Amino acid sequence: MDRDTTPIGGIAHPLAPTRQLFFLTIVIDVISIALAFVISVYFALGIVLYILASRAYSYRGIRLKKYPIAGYLVVLLFQGALVFFVSYHACSRDNSLHPPIWAVAVASCLIGGYYPLTQIYQHGEDEADGVRTISMLLGKRGTFIFCGIVFGLATLFMFLLYKQSSMLWAFALFALCMSPMVWFFVQWMRRVWNDGQEANFRNSLWMNVLAAVCTSICFSILIIKNIL
Repeated sequence: MDRDTTPIGGIAHPLAPTRQLFFLTIVIDVISIALAFVISVYFALGIVLYILASRAYSYRGIRLKKYPIAGYLVVLLFQGALVFFVSYHACSRDNSLHPPIWAVAVASCLIGGYYPLTQIYQHGEDEADGVRTISMLLGKRGTFIFCGIVFGLATLFMFLLYKQSSMLWAFALFALCMSPMVWFFVQWMRRVWNDGQEANFRNSLWMNVLAAVCTSICFSILIIKNIL
């Protein structure tokens, strides 16, 4: 549905989407839903909801992404909370439907704390496409302040989660693993404050890569420790 000609996601020079690609995504969606039933009906339902939300976000006839608040909430609820819920349900031994509430909040805030940064360099492209993102609403400086607050909430919820489980050592691990990302975030914010041109694709990509690597290392260590 998007026909970006400037950098988007992790791609500096995106190719124009084709009609064949559209049909391929439908085939993959159908396969994913069919396979989801192997785990449970609830898991399949979660996958369906995720697909519908993602389509409503981008589909030209609905286009939730053009609404800054609604689009942002869709990302928080479906890419954050819902993804955590279906993952927790699928991975728990008894297919539990009761995930820890603080963990759901953490998942939502982690993605909510960096997602606007993926939009910070696309203001011109989005405006030309009739889209008004949360980053456009906040402005470049406001995006950094907002993301810092949301990530701060994620850190608070992580603390409460591990305090409740008597695992504050895990919170210390989280804080340690995320420190390189926080350092980059602060340095990038300082550069953007002095020069708005620093809010570009390259820095946004590095921020996303660093966030993904830091969180992956943290939770991989926790998973391995739990197995051992």
